[in-house]
Amino acid sequence: MNRVMTQQVPTASQPAPRVSLLLDNLEEGGVQRALINLAYGFVKQGLEVDIVLQQAKGPFLHQIPKGAKVVDLNAPRLRTSVPAFVNYLRQKQPNAILASLHFSTEVAIVAKRLARSNARVVVCEQGALGPLEKVRPPLQRPLEFLGLSPGRPTRLVRLFYPWADEVVAVSRGAAEDLARVANLPLERVQVIYNPVITPDFVEKANETVEHPWFRDNEIPVILSVGRLIDQNDFPTLIRGFAQVQKVVPARLVILGTGPDRPKLEALIGQLGLGEHVALLGHTQNPFKYMSRASVFVLSSIWEGLGNVLIEAMAAGAPIVATDCRSGPSEVLDGGRYGWLTPVGDSQAIAEAILEVLSGQAKKVEPQWLDQFRLETVTQQYIEVLGLASSIPAVTAERIC
Repeated sequence: MNRVMTQQVPTASQPAPRVSLLLDNLEEGGVQRALINLAYGFVKQGLEVDIVLQQAKGPFLHQIPKGAKVVDLNAPRLRTSVPAFVNYLRQKQPNAILASLHFSTEVAIVAKRLARSNARVVVCEQGALGPLEKVRPPLQRPLEFLGLSPGRPTRLVRLFYPWADEVVAVSRGAAEDLARVANLPLERVQVIYNPVITPDFVEKANETVEHPWFRDNEIPVILSVGRLIDQNDFPTLIRGFAQVQKVVPARLVILGTGPDRPKLEALIGQLGLGEHVALLGHTQNPFKYMSRASVFVLSSIWEGLGNVLIEAMAAGAPIVATDCRSGPSEVLDGGRYGWLTPVGDSQAIAEAILEVLSGQAKKVEPQWLDQFRLETVTQQYIEVLGLASSIPAVTAERIC
């Protein structure tokens, strides 16, 4: 049975609810972009929004939506961020807390209890925990807990997540991993996709791209976007692209920064691809590149959801993705809206790219994208944060 809920508009005597979005920083990443989008959605619904950062750094600091406030805890370690967030909770007394990524999720849970706060704590698991379950040496575990070693988050998840008021995962696969690792009933974990498609998405996708490769319609451009780290497995993509080059002329563009750049540049040189591959670094608007790409490729070893796949689909790019744990198959509806290849298989990636370039692209149905739109996800989070009765009814804004 559907339940109808009467919603009240805040008045002068009833201030707007305050929600705290807790994250470690705003460095480059899909999680950070999703949080910025969600902050915008909350502001539009009349909420007071604090973006609380353990360290106020990263390129997304320049994209804070008007009306949201940044709170810098200046506490990069677990042992210092807990007391800093306790002080924040006592001073600002938010109605709800949404924490994403480790160790911000654990900080939120512990700090609420220490501050004796009435705030509703919702933790959002953005990654697939399965790949992180490698057991650390026993002597290192206390160091991890104290923030003296980066460690693995799975032990803390199992210890603290049952204390959260609500637990969210960004995909069904991530929810299954989380329920198993945290020893929670699967029904306790709600699945809410990330708010990837915003009202200005089409406008951004239509902006001009200055790079000459995207103005040359004769040679197809293969695009990938992500941090230059092991998880995204760009070496496999580059090796696959080398095989494509043996069949048809093509170019490869990778957007993103990260520690693996020297290794990738060396591989590009070894394969003789220097004139055909460009590592363009970070861009605030990857969507304009996606809308002009001949193929978009995700080569990850694992994902929580795969925000860039959704962005590329919404921009109209044909998709090739590894069938990794846990998001791509879910996002692509089991391969209905893109080609899925085995993880780490450069030959399979090359074959899928060639299929797309030969005209075998799979097009997404517009209604499939609705579940990833900001207005849809904002309403879902308002409900799970317990704020639905305190703000005006959400007015859905169609994007495309």
